[in-house]
Amino acid sequence: MTIQALFWDIGGVLLTNGWDREQRAEVVKRFGLDAGEFGERHKLVVPELELGRVSLDEYLDQVVFYQPRDFGRDEFRAAMYAQSQPNPATLALARRLSGQVRMYALNNEGLDLNAHRIDTFGLRELLLGFFTSCYLGVMKPSSAIYRLGVRLAHVPPEQAVMIDDRVQNVEAARRTGMQAILYVSAEQLEADLAALGVQA
Repeated sequence: MTIQALFWDIGGVLLTNGWDREQRAEVVKRFGLDAGEFGERHKLVVPELELGRVSLDEYLDQVVFYQPRDFGRDEFRAAMYAQSQPNPATLALARRLSGQVRMYALNNEGLDLNAHRIDTFGLRELLLGFFTSCYLGVMKPSSAIYRLGVRLAHVPPEQAVMIDDRVQNVEAARRTGMQAILYVSAEQLEADLAALGVQA
């Protein structure tokens, strides 16, 4: 069986997570926000953000700027964006694979942060398309997003590989018939891909 396409998670694989627990904690501390209150407000609105139903500004209205602050929206947004960093070894592997096999992103992320990360880290040069929750209106680990991904890429699920750092997402991809690799490191990923016949 020949692998036709790779589907990459972005946060935790190609890049650091964009706005996960650790990133939020860092920014909340920096701006002196109440962590508990922020967390409760975030929990209520983040699914709408990642499904593309609210913008980042609308999210910030609900979780930060519902009361006057001694800092501005642009300053807070910049701090959020600064949390994103590259995973150099994995990006290098993806570059070596580029052109040998079709590659796409399949991830959960809000529209504004997703666009920032694609542009800042040159992901458009590596990936043919971005099957992101904010565009598709469905999130991992729902089986619907994996089915949409392979249909949009026009690849049979058994000839597609999902690369993700979360066990639940890997399990969900496998349930739809995809191959899936739990990402731990670039070295481990390269070896696991080679075992499937995908050589960097």
